[in-house]
Amino acid sequence: MKLVVVSAGLSVPSSTRLLADRLAAATAGRASGPVDVRVVELRDLAVEIAHNFTNGFPGRTLSAAIDDVTSADGLIVVTPVFSASYSGLFKSFFDVLDKDALVGKPVLVAATGGTGRHSLVLEHALRPLFAYLRAVVVPTGVYAASEDWGAEGLAERIERAAGELAVLMSALAGRSAPTVQAPAESAVPAPDSSGSSLPAQGSVTAREDGFRVVPFAEQLAALRP
Repeated sequence: MKLVVVSAGLSVPSSTRLLADRLAAATAGRASGPVDVRVVELRDLAVEIAHNFTNGFPGRTLSAAIDDVTSADGLIVVTPVFSASYSGLFKSFFDVLDKDALVGKPVLVAATGGTGRHSLVLEHALRPLFAYLRAVVVPTGVYAASEDWGAEGLAERIERAAGELAVLMSALAGRSAPTVQAPAESAVPAPDSSGSSLPAQGSVTAREDGFRVVPFAEQLAALRP
């Protein structure tokens, strides 16, 4: 599986990158198989991102980063908090992606800040952004304020979020491609003893054109490892 980490930290060393690395290590450690971890440092892409907005074409390094994100089985995205929201560089990177690049992709959202008062940035900024991009955001987000480093609770949040991402990545990566059922002889099932022609609950029906109706329970079971 391929795990891509997007870090929007600006300083060196960066607490944003530190949190990103800890989340990546925890996710790789909980995955059911080998994980190829790649890191996209947005600080190194700032100029190419700006040029992409003005000329419409990504540079070589930005193009490689976009390919990594698009082909990932899961994403960890971490941003510092600027003005009570994600940074402009963070948002700009996701603005240059194709609008369908993250559809159905598991994403773990995280942020760093100087005070715990900004922790709701995960819910009012990051989660809505990736919901709009139709990604699958794991339930637990991780926020780390300056006082959280070395304090009780951060390690547990990291492990819980990493476990959720690892399970979702494994489930979606192992999902088999849907099969197409051969067309049925009749698009309308014969009436049952009650006189109803509706399919029984949990049954699979197919029309003459090959369209297949799969019960929700069966779809959900296909996502489980």
